Amino acid sequence: MAQDLPWTLTIPSDLRLLALARAFVSGVCQVGGFDDRTTHAVVLATDEAMNNVIRHGHQGRTDLPIQILCFLHPDRIEVHLHDVGTPFDITQVPDMDPCELRIGGRGVFLMRRLMDELSTTPRPDQGNVLRMVKRCAPPTAG
Repeated sequence: MAQDLPWTLTIPSDLRLLALARAFVSGVCQVGGFDDRTTHAVVLATDEAMNNVIRHGHQGRTDLPIQILCFLHPDRIEVHLHDVGTPFDITQVPDMDPCELRIGGRGVFLMRRLMDELSTTPRPDQGNVLRMVKRCAPPTAG
């Protein structure tokens, strides 16, 4: 299912709203006909990204918005997160040893493992766009 316009959700930057964001992304994946494994990966990566934006980019400020845009394509889903936080370049986050024992700091590691593409670009006005792509087999009819 390809579409020109994205599915969008704009919410305050509040950890209490992560369940709403997860349900939204899961619903978009369901509409796109993606299997459970793909859906779970996309939802978990989005949850980790939202956590990072809220905690680090927005520094817990609940008055700032986060916009989630989901683009459905026959062979992939793209999730874009628009924030108004400080500039961030995801390529500057070093790869992590998965065996390393520590609390926290696994968000980008998980996003890289779960998604096929991950990039950030600065927004012209303020903030960042995080682009995550998950490729998958086209849904079967029937």
